Amino acid sequence: MPQVRTPFTRLAVANGETLAWGVRTYVMGIINVTPDSFSGDGLGGDVSAVVDQALRFQEEGADILDIGAESTRPGHEKISVEEELARLMPTLEAVVRQVELPISVDTYKAEVAKRAVDAGAVIINDIWGLKPGAELAQVAAETGAGLVLMHNKKGTIYQNLLPDVVSSLQTSVGTALDAGVPKENIVVDPGIGFGKTPDQNLEILAGLDALKAADCPIMVGTSRKSTLGLLLDLPADQRVEATAATVSLAIAGGADLIRVHDVKEMVRVCRVTDAVVRGWRPEGWKSS
Repeated sequence: MPQVRTPFTRLAVANGETLAWGVRTYVMGIINVTPDSFSGDGLGGDVSAVVDQALRFQEEGADILDIGAESTRPGHEKISVEEELARLMPTLEAVVRQVELPISVDTYKAEVAKRAVDAGAVIINDIWGLKPGAELAQVAAETGAGLVLMHNKKGTIYQNLLPDVVSSLQTSVGTALDAGVPKENIVVDPGIGFGKTPDQNLEILAGLDALKAADCPIMVGTSRKSTLGLLLDLPADQRVEATAATVSLAIAGGADLIRVHDVKEMVRVCRVTDAVVRGWRPEGWKSS
């Protein structure tokens, strides 16, 4: 079994279970408060629909909810801090009041992150891995929030894909540590689907073990991604089996946390894969 490590300092319990990296794979359910999600699941400003989805994800076994108010799909249009806050805060505040799960905020803007953490979020999920600057890391350091650092870049040219991704993530981790973020509060994400071609996405998934050099828990987000659509010639809402395959492969490669749209199905995939890879067993398990 992998070494068991303490998770984010502000993240202790989800669904009644004390969390610890290495025991099993944790599931982050995606909640898009956007009108233009690539996966077709954007809920816009419908607070009631967001809360219903959050409660459903909790029932289905999610460990963390990740709420985002700005689409990051290819070709997306950036929005202002004011617009992002107007979309995010009413729904985030409603979810915090009614759901017991830890909340992550999917943003790269320090002002948005600070408002979200003040309202009850405990994790900041940064798709740019602090490359624009250390402001998000300073928010995480000051508030004690967890920090997910994703690899991302403009363009898809690399000297050597996996070493380049690992080196970039190590730089991001160093920036966070220099800002005062505790090491146990940092997770890295290879950024599948961001600044990479479909073949590069598959190469990263096949070589995920290389990310262990960053010495942080690993999050992977392959859910409904376009690479899967290209492989199977299927739209986003018909990629659940493809997502399941990549989730299982990611866990075998060392992923500690997976970010998904289809919580119920991926929780089941995680449990079976964890039983093989991590030696996890359900409570009350009898082998005879």
